[in-house]
Amino acid sequence: MGNQRIRVGIVFGGRSGEHEVSLSSAQGIIRAVDENKYEVVPIGITKDGRWIAGGDPMQKLRAEAGQSEALTSSSERAPTEASDPLLAPLEPRRAPFTTPHSPLDLDVVFPVLHGPFGEDGTVQGLFELAGIPYVGAGVTASAVGMDKAVMKDVIQAHGLPTLDYRVVKRATWEADPDGVMAEIEAGLPYPVFTKPANLGSSVGISKCRDRTELHAGLTEAARFDRKVLAERGVNGREIEVSVLGNDDPIASVPGEIVPSREFYSYAAKYLDDASELLIPAPLSAEGTAQVQELAIAAYTAIDCAGMARCDFLLDRDGGELYFNELNTIPGFTPISMYPKLWKASGIPYSELIDRLIQLALERHADKQRSKTSFDVSEAK
Repeated sequence: MGNQRIRVGIVFGGRSGEHEVSLSSAQGIIRAVDENKYEVVPIGITKDGRWIAGGDPMQKLRAEAGQSEALTSSSERAPTEASDPLLAPLEPRRAPFTTPHSPLDLDVVFPVLHGPFGEDGTVQGLFELAGIPYVGAGVTASAVGMDKAVMKDVIQAHGLPTLDYRVVKRATWEADPDGVMAEIEAGLPYPVFTKPANLGSSVGISKCRDRTELHAGLTEAARFDRKVLAERGVNGREIEVSVLGNDDPIASVPGEIVPSREFYSYAAKYLDDASELLIPAPLSAEGTAQVQELAIAAYTAIDCAGMARCDFLLDRDGGELYFNELNTIPGFTPISMYPKLWKASGIPYSELIDRLIQLALERHADKQRSKTSFDVSEAK
């Protein structure tokens, strides 16, 4: 790279219910990147999966926000069309993306794709195949972090505290709703929270106090995923910790969310300004240390890298701390909890972006040390 600026591809948008959140996160990163050190290449993905590079992808995606997803009149055709290949063979360590006219020459990619088709290991697999460094968790950690049911299994296997839960397949729910609800009621007391297993930003989450609300909550969650989680509710405080690093991660000061609504729903997060963020969270020194320790333990358990926000529920009644979830690509606007917690911990927004890019380059260099071939003459 020499003394030239590092070319960073910021990938945003995507085929997810969190598309709009992704645009806001990417906008914040693009504005805050150190332009003396990095050259930003914005890459947008529409809601129907078209990749847009060149020009102003952010403006293009925002303009399409109110339009039908079935768009056909565009100079950027679907990436599956043979006439406009998305992938092309390039020199090693360069991104395999192309515009309709020329390849994009990138040194590292910063995916800001919340939810499915971005935070779940799919895009990370593409970057691995391309041999290009990328910010954040790898394929396995991304996939585990995205699937709340699998993640809870992994977390429990490592002895970390989680709330009781049940997993419901959409096909099972549609075939036998009464049987599903009876099984949930037999194992979980009300209130029960229902949520899609593979989504974030509180999309599709419901608090259910009785069977009528449970039916509505499961139906709503099943709109977004083929697998639904039903989880025991607690009278909990919502505590969050930001984690940063690769093999030796560090934890930020904890923060607490006091939602404007009954729980931290999508509307409470993004549609009103009444939710309160307490940074640092009003915890004892012992409580703060416990949350930080558990956050790093969860991060390490799924072999995460780069960044993650770890969320906990602190039971007001019994005082128990429960792991809730881990987000491998958390909201990244300047006012999102992940960067705000690091700002309170002494790492401002622009420096945080710089550290994440450097962590991506370091991790890629470490992976390059691994042999990818075996000489049978060496066998003994």
